[in-house]
Amino acid sequence: MKTIASLAGQSRGIPISLLHLVPEHHGMTTELQTSRHGATLVLTLHGPANRNALSPQVYAAGIETLSMAEDNPEVSAVVITGSGGHFCSGGDLMRLAHNREHDLPAQAAAIEAFHQWVEALQTFPKPVLAAVEGRAAGGGVSLALACDLLVAAEDARFTMAYSQIGLSPDGGASWQLARRVGQGRALAWLWSGGTHTAQEWASAGLVHRLAPSGTALSAALGWAEQLGKMPPGVLTSIKHLVQSAE
Repeated sequence: MKTIASLAGQSRGIPISLLHLVPEHHGMTTELQTSRHGATLVLTLHGPANRNALSPQVYAAGIETLSMAEDNPEVSAVVITGSGGHFCSGGDLMRLAHNREHDLPAQAAAIEAFHQWVEALQTFPKPVLAAVEGRAAGGGVSLALACDLLVAAEDARFTMAYSQIGLSPDGGASWQLARRVGQGRALAWLWSGGTHTAQEWASAGLVHRLAPSGTALSAALGWAEQLGKMPPGVLTSIKHLVQSAE
């Protein structure tokens, strides 16, 4: 299994090369903002113009930030959220349209960069929580599923419309859904490309705590604070045991 440090090294190569292939849409590129809430590191997707769409720049920043947080004893947990009342709209459609004009290796590199960030989240030894408000769509759903725990606002919505735009799921969404809700339900959801409520996802075991609208982040931070009071080695060991049971 790759370490986050090794993924951070790779991220310096793939996404940086991609920067030459991706046009800069000034005012539209999502930033990954970092802040601290006690011992919890908060990663905020901030791109209000495109509902926090993903990009290679975000992937590289995410991997690098996790690599530093892994070795920081003052960080006990990570929470990922989005700004502007939404979690993440998935891939930047303008960037995706631009990439279609380039060769297949460039497109494959963009997908690989996203998968590296997902892998970094899954192998991070400390708890990772997603705080979802508003919409999570496409790669944003994959990002939320890659987290250990998912806190969602009661009015949050999850959309996987890959089939409707002629794409297959990325970021491990198909694997996560098949493993957690069963192959039949995963196929039904991914083929239909519909939208599901936070309550539906909670019933399916994908959302672990519901919070009133506008309070998902505070609920996730409270949960992270509780986890941070436990011995870190125990949390890491339990996470490894659960993941190894798959």
